[in-house]
Amino acid sequence: MKIEQIYTGCLAEAAYYIESAGEVAIIDPLREPQPYIDRATADGARIKYVLETHFHADFVSGHLELAAKTGANIVFGPTAQPNYDAHIAQDGELLTLGKVQIKVLHTPGHTMESSTFLLIDEAGREHAIFTGDTLFIGDVGRPDLAVKSDLSREDLAGYLYDSLYTKILPLPDSLIVYPGHGAGSACGKNMSKETTDTLGNQKRFNYALQATSKAEFVREVLTGLNTPPQYFPKNAVLNKMGYDSVETVLQQGTQALSPGAFEAAANEVDALVLDVRDAQTFAKGFIPNSINIGLEGQFAGWVGTLVTDLKQPILLVVPQGREEEAVLRLARVGYDNCIGYLNGGFAAWVADDRPTDTIESISAVSFADRFTAQPDLKVLDVRRRSEYESEHVVGAENFPLDFINANMAQLNRAETYYLHCGSGYRSMTAASILRARGFDHLVEVAGGFAAIKATGQLSLTDYVCPTTLL
Repeated sequence: MKIEQIYTGCLAEAAYYIESAGEVAIIDPLREPQPYIDRATADGARIKYVLETHFHADFVSGHLELAAKTGANIVFGPTAQPNYDAHIAQDGELLTLGKVQIKVLHTPGHTMESSTFLLIDEAGREHAIFTGDTLFIGDVGRPDLAVKSDLSREDLAGYLYDSLYTKILPLPDSLIVYPGHGAGSACGKNMSKETTDTLGNQKRFNYALQATSKAEFVREVLTGLNTPPQYFPKNAVLNKMGYDSVETVLQQGTQALSPGAFEAAANEVDALVLDVRDAQTFAKGFIPNSINIGLEGQFAGWVGTLVTDLKQPILLVVPQGREEEAVLRLARVGYDNCIGYLNGGFAAWVADDRPTDTIESISAVSFADRFTAQPDLKVLDVRRRSEYESEHVVGAENFPLDFINANMAQLNRAETYYLHCGSGYRSMTAASILRARGFDHLVEVAGGFAAIKATGQLSLTDYVCPTTLL
């Protein structure tokens, strides 16, 4: 028996490869099927099952293409109603995989079809659970994503309590817990950086598993939840209803365009110019009205949070050699309408003598000097509210990047704003969005709050341990 966790940091997502006696099950695969096919081929094995713990909201799963290419059976837990052929397993049903078995445990709460897969080894021992978004390391799945007219988030939290306390907690402490996500995912509010643990440890240390009543559990898991990213329900629909081949998406998105063709395409279809270079490179020169969301950070999640239309035509400015990566990472969260990239990158744009723009970026020391001399400077801290409330520069205003589109009307285009985040990634994204909307007086603080704090020059609020990282 072989178990491999395939972790993708950008999405904080874990897929799983399980092989026994030449048969493979893939759990919660990402959009692109080939890496899983290659793994099975290397083992001389065939993919028998593609197991989906639920209809994912934070990424587009690869179950459809993987099944189409391999002949594998797609398996969901009870109550799932996909718009394609799949095996809808019964609660407690056993699936045979080589010399091992996988037991389907229906664990509704995060969503109503959510299921956990219990792996039983060759000797008949319960070995591991693949919990999807039901149980994380240090947390549980947020129960507010599948709210409907007849189902409140309190109802879902109650279902989650029953699932955890009647299906999961009675299992042996020795079981290995393999969750669907780790720290950085918006599917939970305070996940550990660890991506596996024993169930026994989770029983002792996971805050959500300490509740003495259902009412206490519901209160604890619902506290501190912010509005989920706008793309979540749209991805869930894609996963339920179906989507285009990723090969088609890649073919369209990796078309190399000359500066002239790039500009013409942008104007013809009102495309978003997305510049995925690092923040400081972007600041020194960029195409006017382009938006900076760097590949080096949580690229896909921020695109999903800030670009409200999954069908938005997108043109890329991307470092050479990373074009396919950028298109694929967009596709993983349902942005399938990338229509090409700037051949030769920003340097080609400059060489063609086309207009450019810049954003002023200063060091944390320079910012501290200016703020000390002028304490009435307008400072926007674009971190999440929980980060800001934990500790911030006295006098800075919280203006979370997550809600920049909704809150932009609060700002005055005549003012000069100094922007910072935690490290410099989000503040440049915020600055690029504001610049594209006509805010010309912007100064970004390189290195963000970490660098500002390290100067020791400015007054900070007393540190408070955050109750949530959302």
